[in-house]
Amino acid sequence: MKGTRLAVAATAVLAAISVPPVAEAAPAPTIAWGPCHSFILVVSGAQCGLLSVPLDHGDPDGPTIQIALSRVLHKVPAAQYQGVLITEPGGPGGSGLDLAATGNQLPNHAGDAYDWIGFDPRGVGASVPKLTCQNDYMDFDRPSYLPLNDVQTQTWLNRAHTYADACAAADPELLPHMRTADTARDMDSIRDALGAQQTSLYGFSYGTYLAQVYSSLFPQRVRRMVLDSTVDPSGVFYRDNLDQDLAFDRNLRLWFGWLAEHNDVYHLGGTESAVEKVFNRQLLTIAQAPAGGVVGPDELMDVVQQASYYQLSWLTLGKALSRFVNQGDWQTMKSLFAQIAGVGDDNGYAAYLAVQCSDVQWPTSWQQWQADAWRTFAQAPYFAWGNAWFNAPCLFWHAKAGPPVPVDGRHVGGVLMIDETLDAATPFSGSLEVRRRYPGASLIAEPGGTSHAVTPRGNACVDNKISAYLSTGALPPRRPGNGPDLACRPLPRPTP
Repeated sequence: MKGTRLAVAATAVLAAISVPPVAEAAPAPTIAWGPCHSFILVVSGAQCGLLSVPLDHGDPDGPTIQIALSRVLHKVPAAQYQGVLITEPGGPGGSGLDLAATGNQLPNHAGDAYDWIGFDPRGVGASVPKLTCQNDYMDFDRPSYLPLNDVQTQTWLNRAHTYADACAAADPELLPHMRTADTARDMDSIRDALGAQQTSLYGFSYGTYLAQVYSSLFPQRVRRMVLDSTVDPSGVFYRDNLDQDLAFDRNLRLWFGWLAEHNDVYHLGGTESAVEKVFNRQLLTIAQAPAGGVVGPDELMDVVQQASYYQLSWLTLGKALSRFVNQGDWQTMKSLFAQIAGVGDDNGYAAYLAVQCSDVQWPTSWQQWQADAWRTFAQAPYFAWGNAWFNAPCLFWHAKAGPPVPVDGRHVGGVLMIDETLDAATPFSGSLEVRRRYPGASLIAEPGGTSHAVTPRGNACVDNKISAYLSTGALPPRRPGNGPDLACRPLPRPTP
């Protein structure tokens, strides 16, 4: 939805969900703060606790669930205090507790003026209940992602259907209340429990969409907002996933080119095409006989996909791939896969699906999924089918899907956006779309950067702008047109 239709729809929705006066007079919920257990939170001096919120915000007197929270309190005198800042994690399905430590990484002590709040969204991590459906679903020995015949296709469809059924059986009360709008209302309960009239937001990846939804539902509650690697609200979530496939393949080939530049270290080929040929031969070899009996094409692709996400991973993955190809070291690859896929714990995956499958109705025809996957495969053969099967339980999801909240930033003040232009997980076009919807937003681009949702991480041009914005509200001047407002050179690529 764009233009006038979006504005009309957004106005109607905002009017319908405006906070009733009685809610303002209700007693604020309470949080019992205590120690944290995460190392990063302990060294940051954080406190942790649980907040009870309605399972269904439309039934405030009904059953409740608990949201796990963390906070790092401000370190400045009261006169310099800037208020509460709630961080929004990626995923969906990602834990956000450790994000309370983000403020410690900002230059010029800009984070010291805020109470930094992290949280595990409903159904995730330390929140209660924690959604799990089939803990071994992402384990080793899965069917090949590439469905070369009807039997392989039906095998994956059966797996996806079984998983959707398992989620429906696991927590039939929670499942219908896992939409982004539910979590946005949880965030407003957090704000209320902290006694804040307004909150600032700092969203990463999917967390940027959560911030978009919150700021559309509660624009009067938003003080400042930082968005790092922005989800395109016009494509949630089916089209956004197809767009990802193309970008992930592009970035994987950029990594192949980097490996070729350092062939003296990795010995995988002296050109991008040579590395690609070595990689493809390895895929064929382990398709016939998985390395160590466990590392097949699916596992290898899931590991190297991290290279498409983060340049920070290039060194580790380059070493692992080199040892896998040249020395037969499958143990390291197995270990990396276990960490990435969450072997033995499907909570992140279950929560991911619970949000994405119910936020918006996915296509109900397998024929459309299949046609789109093969069409995308022609341009992005590495990730098209893996991504399709990752999302396939949405075909059979039991919780009713609702319409997405219209994202409308016209009533929100200044917003700072950051994105690397070759970000694969949230392609740069999404940042441009959100900039159009938020007239008060300024977008910092990092031309040629391929990393996703990693601020702040030592890029002075970017980090100093974040600090200035959080300290004073100052934004890069907004330029006319539909492009970025400021360019910052990305951090250099790693050197072995």
